[in-house]
Amino acid sequence: MKHHIIISEKILRPFFAVINRLKDLADLLARLWVAKIFLESGLSKIQDWGATMVLFKYDYSVPLMSPAVAAYLGTAAEFVLPAFLIIGFGGRFLIFAFFVYNIICVVSFHFLWTPVGSSGLNDHVNWGILLMLLMFHGSGRYSVDHWIHKHFGHLIRRGKYESH
Repeated sequence: MKHHIIISEKILRPFFAVINRLKDLADLLARLWVAKIFLESGLSKIQDWGATMVLFKYDYSVPLMSPAVAAYLGTAAEFVLPAFLIIGFGGRFLIFAFFVYNIICVVSFHFLWTPVGSSGLNDHVNWGILLMLLMFHGSGRYSVDHWIHKHFGHLIRRGKYESH
């Protein structure tokens, strides 16, 4: 039994130490990947605004708003949300907003629910899973949020507890 403990300490402990050091890099890579996808979508929308308006009028069924408003808000979201995600600002709240935006994209584009569009639906599901994991885990050490907390977190905690 003692040999098993020694083996696990010599093998498992260093393995998990490396994994723990890499998790912040993994958070950054996940943030960059999802941001890239949506930034590219936003860029394609502004490159041919006429086509974008046609898509929002006839293909996307965004609930509770006109196609024009949905086009402007959706395109803006595809620049603002990824920008904040890249720098890691807004933390879990921003990631949650991005997660909801991804759901709205899926619900609004009925083509994704057809056999031909199923690969696009799978893409959105994968991006949603990455966003969900980031939402539960946070932006990680390589983020503006981490920097703010590291430099000013003591002020936030002090204000929270000394307000009485």
